[in-house]
Amino acid sequence: MNTNRQSKTNEKITALYCRLSRDDELQGDSNSILNQKAILQKYADDNGFTNTQCFVDDGYSGTTFDRPAWNRLSAMIDEGLIGTIIVKDMSRLGRDYLQVGMYTEMVFPNADIRFIAINNGVDSINGTENDMTPFINIFNEFYAKDTSRKIRAVFKSKGQSGKPLCTNPPYGYIKDPEDKNHWIVDEEAANVVREIFHLCVSGYGPQQIAREMMRRGYLNPTAYARAHGRTTPDNRTVGDDYTWQNSTISHILTRMEYLGHTVNFKTYRKSYKNKKQLKNDPSQWQIFENTHEAIIDRETFDIVQRIRDGRRRVTPMGEMPILSGMVFCADCGKKLYQVRGRNLPQKEYMVCSTYRKIKGGCSSHQIRNEVLERLLLDGIQAVTAYAREHEADFVELITQKSQTELDKSLRDGKREMEQAQARIRKLDDIIQRLYEDNLEGKVSDERFARMTANYEEEQKGLESRVAELKKLLAAEKDRSVNVDHFLTLVRKYTDVQELTAEIVREFVEKVYVHQAERIDGQKVQRIRIVWNCIGEFTPPTVTNTEKSA
Repeated sequence: MNTNRQSKTNEKITALYCRLSRDDELQGDSNSILNQKAILQKYADDNGFTNTQCFVDDGYSGTTFDRPAWNRLSAMIDEGLIGTIIVKDMSRLGRDYLQVGMYTEMVFPNADIRFIAINNGVDSINGTENDMTPFINIFNEFYAKDTSRKIRAVFKSKGQSGKPLCTNPPYGYIKDPEDKNHWIVDEEAANVVREIFHLCVSGYGPQQIAREMMRRGYLNPTAYARAHGRTTPDNRTVGDDYTWQNSTISHILTRMEYLGHTVNFKTYRKSYKNKKQLKNDPSQWQIFENTHEAIIDRETFDIVQRIRDGRRRVTPMGEMPILSGMVFCADCGKKLYQVRGRNLPQKEYMVCSTYRKIKGGCSSHQIRNEVLERLLLDGIQAVTAYAREHEADFVELITQKSQTELDKSLRDGKREMEQAQARIRKLDDIIQRLYEDNLEGKVSDERFARMTANYEEEQKGLESRVAELKKLLAAEKDRSVNVDHFLTLVRKYTDVQELTAEIVREFVEKVYVHQAERIDGQKVQRIRIVWNCIGEFTPPTVTNTEKSA
């Protein structure tokens, strides 16, 4: 009977399974794939196992069973093709004791598979001699967990020291041959990055930029890295080496690394068993400034972020309005949407989104595109002319206005913070008196619990607001108006005769439109411009209004 069973088993495949993770490589050659293969084959030959087939997972962690060779082996188990599985030791099978236990206690016996772990003396044919197997599995998982903890500690220490944590530098940079923790500019790719930012400032959206990159025949970042001999993960699912995805463009446009900064702890993992990366909130990032050469200047980067925050939207007619995403209602603060008039000739105009969505929510604030663009052009011409011809007065006016606004902001914030702190102290006294009244029986336990819960909730909210105000006040003190950059723009555009998306986004942050009024029989509509770098500013004797009969 035993002879027949052995004969039947020999007809099936004897699987020699090898696994090596990157952490195992640090332990030396004892766990190398070559070493494992030699040990397994010798054991099979010495013990009469035939029809052997090797399954190798090189570079895969034992904390997951989603491995290519293991998946192939599992499929063959399901088909009933495997008679014996031999591994060097239990840790080669895996380091998740629940998963390993499921295979050794359920899957293998149910499939009538003999399992052997050579170095641990485990052989499923021996029954009670394998009582230590569950403990071996637990120790293997503990080893994986301990290794993960140590790696995380090293990773955290490295990240906190300002060294980049990513394996590959962003597109546009390469590792310094003399220092792998330092990045240097790859001019060929950096020029493409600069062009992507320039196109965004010029009014192109991610989809349009992606098309332009393909039209110009630029290799996408993954293909570019591989073409220059650099290994990088290839997550592309469609297209070829010259296909640019919208998401790639969007990602490039938001990377602070192009300012010359190192940004660490952008992602995290829930568990050492879960390899999926999750995104950290930006408040948890650690940013180390000026660690390498910048590709994009701060002003251009900030303009692009404002553009991305107020994304331009294509109209149903397929148009991309110059001011899309930048125009706001002066009363409700919501955006103005572009609408095309029904009467011929059709005129484009903008109208308050609240007015369109909520009946009676706001007035229309309707203004024709051509009127708004003319007022904006007049405003740009007036401000640039004044700044150019009266530079000293311009700088003084902006500085005084900025200081006045800063003083008011600091004063209001400090007053609110002092009031909140006083209320927190008052609540402490109230809760203390309630506690004493409860001890004396003047206030029931139920009423005491209800009242203290309300007061403590209010106190918690106030403490959160105080912390927020402290941050805001610190940020306000550090804030300074960048008059120099605005003057650089003035010198760059010496004679602005027409609006372009690039000019608008370089000069303007937002435009607020007021509801039209009738003054002395004339329709008057006012706009308020918030300029990049300097905030709101109207040159002496200049007003931004449109009059019509």
